[in-house]
Amino acid sequence: MGSWQKNHTLSSEFIILGFGDLAELKIFFFGLFLIMHLVTLAGHTTIVLITLIDSCLQTPMYFFLRNLSAIEICYILVIVPNMLANFLSRSQQMPFLGCALQMHLFIAFGGAECFLLLAMAYDRFVAICNPLRYTLTVTRALCLQLLALACLSGFALSLTLTVLIFLLPFCQSHEINHFFCDIPAVLFLACSDTQANEVAVFLVCMLILLIPFLLILLSYGFIIAAILRIHSAEGRSKAFSTCAGHLLISLLHYGCAIFIYSRPKSCYTPEQDKIVSLIYTNITPMLYPMIYTLRNKEVQGALRRLLESRGC
Repeated sequence: MGSWQKNHTLSSEFIILGFGDLAELKIFFFGLFLIMHLVTLAGHTTIVLITLIDSCLQTPMYFFLRNLSAIEICYILVIVPNMLANFLSRSQQMPFLGCALQMHLFIAFGGAECFLLLAMAYDRFVAICNPLRYTLTVTRALCLQLLALACLSGFALSLTLTVLIFLLPFCQSHEINHFFCDIPAVLFLACSDTQANEVAVFLVCMLILLIPFLLILLSYGFIIAAILRIHSAEGRSKAFSTCAGHLLISLLHYGCAIFIYSRPKSCYTPEQDKIVSLIYTNITPMLYPMIYTLRNKEVQGALRRLLESRGC
């Protein structure tokens, strides 16, 4: 109560500095990232709609893909619109509770995405390593349970971590040298000992990032071994095509997140963090639909059928 009241009394808002040192390029970057944002939204919305509409895509793999895209849409909407607004102003004021809410939602959707990527790895593991029992194991009920578990875990861990961070006293600078209320940037402003909070961040990173990522890598070890035992070249190619996209997205998503959140406060570097954050909040979400559709003949076929039906 004391820390929260102290925070609120000393300052009811944070200042998001964003990209104040790039004044001459702000309009260019605003246009560039606005186009990327619209392309990203269009790509993920297309995946959501096509996996809902097309009867050939009513399988567990596309159920998870649809919900991954839906979570990704929420994930980028928490960050990117504010970031775009920041390009058009020198600094952006954000209420104390607004900053806490942004952090909570960002971690929650990011955590849900991490757990959902793990569920997708389990789906591919069963499909390739134990195909005869796939329909009995990966049922509609199990898919719904895994989705609910992923979302609830993400939101519960996020709420715990956000409360721990925003109970800290911010009695000095309230200028966040970032384009959103990210964990390292906010922790850096705390004027008390943050060692316990850093341990909490590390433990949440273990639960959300490191453990799921290691389990995904382990599952792909079994998957690759099973694929190499397939005698047919066509069978191996088809199996790889259903897994390659998920593996690449997992590497991109977990790689950037582990780099940002597994380091201690003493290693915080604002400019480097902003660049990496731009990648995982703007570039990688835009690439996900492309990665899934470029090598996926089922999605390509569904897109063709949809376009042909609209053309008729």
